[in-house]
Amino acid sequence: MVKRQTKRIVRDYTTRIVDQELDELLPGIAAVALEGPKAVGKTATALRRSRSVVRLDLPVQQELARADLAGLLQRDRPLLLDEWQHVPEVWDAVRHAVDDGAAPGSFLLTGSAAPRHGPRHTGAGRIVKVRMRPLSLAERDLGTPTVSVADLLRGNRPALAGRTEVSLAAYAKEIVQTGFPGMRSLAGRVLRSQVDGYLAQVIERDVVDLGMSEWKTSVLRSWLAVYAAATATTTSLEKLRASASLASVGERDSISKPTALLYHDILQKLWIADPLSGWSPTRNNLARMTQAPRLHLADPGLSARLLGVDADALLSGNVSPLTTPDVAGNRRFGTLLGQLFESLVSMSVRIYAQAAEARAYHLRQHGGAHEVDLILERADHRVVAIEVKLSETVGDDDVVHLRWLREKLGEDLLDAIVVSTGPQAYRRPDGIGVVPAALLGP
Repeated sequence: MVKRQTKRIVRDYTTRIVDQELDELLPGIAAVALEGPKAVGKTATALRRSRSVVRLDLPVQQELARADLAGLLQRDRPLLLDEWQHVPEVWDAVRHAVDDGAAPGSFLLTGSAAPRHGPRHTGAGRIVKVRMRPLSLAERDLGTPTVSVADLLRGNRPALAGRTEVSLAAYAKEIVQTGFPGMRSLAGRVLRSQVDGYLAQVIERDVVDLGMSEWKTSVLRSWLAVYAAATATTTSLEKLRASASLASVGERDSISKPTALLYHDILQKLWIADPLSGWSPTRNNLARMTQAPRLHLADPGLSARLLGVDADALLSGNVSPLTTPDVAGNRRFGTLLGQLFESLVSMSVRIYAQAAEARAYHLRQHGGAHEVDLILERADHRVVAIEVKLSETVGDDDVVHLRWLREKLGEDLLDAIVVSTGPQAYRRPDGIGVVPAALLGP
């Protein structure tokens, strides 16, 4: 009998923007929690900084943890507590260890969900939380970015230059491909099956882990599809509820308001819903700002799959109204591709902003008189404004809102740019920058 050899497969690691943030934090922080949806690469990133690991998504490890939590934390440090939310007591135990003098870099926690019944203490002042999202455009090997968000936030209005060959078709492919590292090498039916499996895990398993024992999976899928159709809009929860109820053909009961609120809460606890908050300016004469969030899922590839569209369908605009219900009322975009392109850019920019210690928002006046897709705010409340345009060219009509904001904010507006699908980065005569999405980076 021939003994089979077990071959250990070592996957290549894609360097992440969040790596630098972790490298800056860990020498001075005893415990860091890396949070984000499943499959974004949290474990792979944390393992590179750990000497030992406890995988708390495994039942046997959960039992051991509950039996001897104090002993668990005595393992070699840095200790990675992977998927800690399965044993919420771990959070408070780490907090107490920090209070007792744990050295910097002692603990890394990763979590793909916020426990429904969380720890008794938030961990504030003891455990620093770091958000991890799917791969940004700058992390996808599409070329070297030439325009830095960090430079824009410094307010020195840098010269903008650089050229890219990334086309509209390539951006459509990137949307469908997703930014989940494990799916980057897949294509065709294999990729579709993997994304379907991911969504099935969320709908059929992860919500149960959060304590939802009775869940109508078909209704939740309808809710997610309607949410996907509303990507990059400020559609209200009530409109989502009404559209999802209409889409749930065959269900005897429509989605109630409490159920809609529950769906919204659960999807955010799983980091599948990733809404962008409205900006609340604090030191200027702007008024009538809406606080409604702009809706995004964790990755626009999930939205595309929920709506049953591939790159060809996005490019052709051949998308059935039944596939994309008009939950937004007055659409801001003529095509679904425009919405998902904005979502792709927004996800990337939020990663770059986090690296620069800035916060990302959107701006919208009540009634929609003025809107700006992304507002990046420094700690001193000065901002960079970004518009996203599904166009190779940028004209005067495309910068109306940015010019209005410049008049309102004066020196508090550090810079303003339009992110496009064009080939060249440059500054317009009015000083507003134009940057292809593939050339924008941290």
